[in-house]
Amino acid sequence: MTNALLTAWEGEFALPPFAQIKDEDFAPAFDAALTEARDNIALIVAQPEVTFANTIEAMELAEALLDRVAGVFYNLAGADSTPSREALQRDLAPKMSAFSSEVTNNKALFARIEALWQRREDLDLSAEQARVLELYRQMFVRSGAQLQGDEAERLTQVKARLAVLGTQFSQNLLADERSWFMPLAAEDLQGLPDFVVAGAVAAGAEKAMGPVVTLSRSLIVPFLQFSPHRVLRQKAYEAWVARGASGGETDNRAIAAEILALRAERAALLGYGSFADFKLEPEMAKTPAAVRDLLLRVWAPARAKALEDAAVLQARLAADGITGPLEPWDWRYYSQARRLAEHDLDEAVLKPYLSLKSMLEACFDCANRLFGLEFRALDLPLYHPDARAWEVTRNGQHVAVFIGDYFARGSKRSGAWCSAMRSQRKLGGEVRPVVVNICNFAKATPALLSYDDARTLFHEFGHALHQMLSDVTYGFISGTSVARDFVELPSQLYEHWLEVPEVLEKHARHVETGAAMPADLLARLLAAGTYDQGFSTVEFLASALVDLAFHEGAAPADPMQKQAEVLEALGMPSAIRMRHATPHFAHVFSGDGYASGYYSYMWSEVMDADAFAAFTEAGDAFDPATAARLEKFILSAGGSAPPDALYTKFRGRMPGVEPLLKGRGLFET
Repeated sequence: MTNALLTAWEGEFALPPFAQIKDEDFAPAFDAALTEARDNIALIVAQPEVTFANTIEAMELAEALLDRVAGVFYNLAGADSTPSREALQRDLAPKMSAFSSEVTNNKALFARIEALWQRREDLDLSAEQARVLELYRQMFVRSGAQLQGDEAERLTQVKARLAVLGTQFSQNLLADERSWFMPLAAEDLQGLPDFVVAGAVAAGAEKAMGPVVTLSRSLIVPFLQFSPHRVLRQKAYEAWVARGASGGETDNRAIAAEILALRAERAALLGYGSFADFKLEPEMAKTPAAVRDLLLRVWAPARAKALEDAAVLQARLAADGITGPLEPWDWRYYSQARRLAEHDLDEAVLKPYLSLKSMLEACFDCANRLFGLEFRALDLPLYHPDARAWEVTRNGQHVAVFIGDYFARGSKRSGAWCSAMRSQRKLGGEVRPVVVNICNFAKATPALLSYDDARTLFHEFGHALHQMLSDVTYGFISGTSVARDFVELPSQLYEHWLEVPEVLEKHARHVETGAAMPADLLARLLAAGTYDQGFSTVEFLASALVDLAFHEGAAPADPMQKQAEVLEALGMPSAIRMRHATPHFAHVFSGDGYASGYYSYMWSEVMDADAFAAFTEAGDAFDPATAARLEKFILSAGGSAPPDALYTKFRGRMPGVEPLLKGRGLFET
């Protein structure tokens, strides 16, 4: 039978033929793609002459089939897992790692890259080509291409084991999230707004039972905000923070310890003092000291604000006749009550104005006003009924296909992310991207978002714009292929347009009546923009500082003990926990993308606050000239130049931390 993954994909946009792809197609497709990639690498090495075209450009295209198959599989494995996909993911982890090591350990291949590097001044390369050559050499060196003998072999083993452990960590987490739920009796629903009840009913329907609370963030957070039943809040909260640490086969604590030890060994093999030194070298921050300096500069005012807020919430707890301290499962409940009292903001009143439909329209409208993009809904078979697709055009020309998959389900890992099933490039013919946004909003009819959910929607769409507007020749530097502490700039910057009054005035429409959000409600919403920033900043910073501490020196034998020591030294407020405790810190342990790099959200926030100020200074949130510079130097440029150079071209200078502190309503003490 024909394997749909290995045939030419027909149709207007050459999308994967999801309806024809079977789980059993993936393994043979990967085998064929790996064989083809190996053959292509062998052809490159066999060329007697060494040129940029027959080495670097040939490498760019050598794994085209593998990229195509992997682009489909890994998107499905994250967004719609099945037992067979999870099993294959476990099988592929060491196999894909071994192939990567095989390529970067290929001495003849690296010799060609090194020869080009040594002659780079005489090759008449364009600026983009010079950057691509630099990054290819950097990738090979950092992957161990200069190691010999036993050290090279050991590094290959370490990377293979890390790939296996990262996959196991994420699958354990998904299993815990999928298996836990708390049934709600009729009396347990009392005090919950209609939208929370609807989310609980929908989550229960997926399990063929009555209403339940699951560990999906978009369901458990509003439950913690609104449930007056403290015992239930505690039960749900403790299950939420115990993901990956409940004992048994899905416990991630030993896995985290082994990952940290192997990362430290990897760094040592490559000649670095620590994994953080290794990981941060190519980033904007460069050193652990620079990261720590930023985080601690924000920590002091954030902690002071959180403690001030905790005292207010403690008084509210006492007023309810509850003795004892404010606990983590109390914070959101009493903070929500305080927000209602001080800002007259009731989530139950606000959410009908923030439907998923209207907020998507807001995302699209802002992209149209800023960059001229237009979105046409497509009626195409996709990988899941919840997924939707749009063609993105500009001036009648095709730009991208955008896929949105927004609802939580048991087969989808938690969180929100952007990925590309196909990335933009020009080499070998113009290739336009297929970009995917994944979220985990509570499924209900109609689907209503919290303001934080709407912010997440804009955030991931900012990543999507980075992919869709990419305009480079080489896929290696396309879209979001940039430094980790730069990649969050476009996403966090796009969040600012949700706060533009005219955007909400136009799109925040009541889901039933179509009426615009009342002016006084809009004013209160925007005025409360920095509400509870002490809490959110502290829970983020605690995670970032623990991540950094894990990787700065020798690997801790007991990561949980190290976590506790770091939090104690920081003076972590007792009623706030880390946003991501170690056993479910998927950013850091499901792969090494954000290892030593969770700080990058805040590093990018320093830039996004300053970048949006460029529009403010122009007097128009949609200023055409500023938007054109943003597209030219940030969104379309990918990794074609160092990120500080790109940002300076856009803004004229690098920013300080002051806009970030101002944006969060924090002030240094």
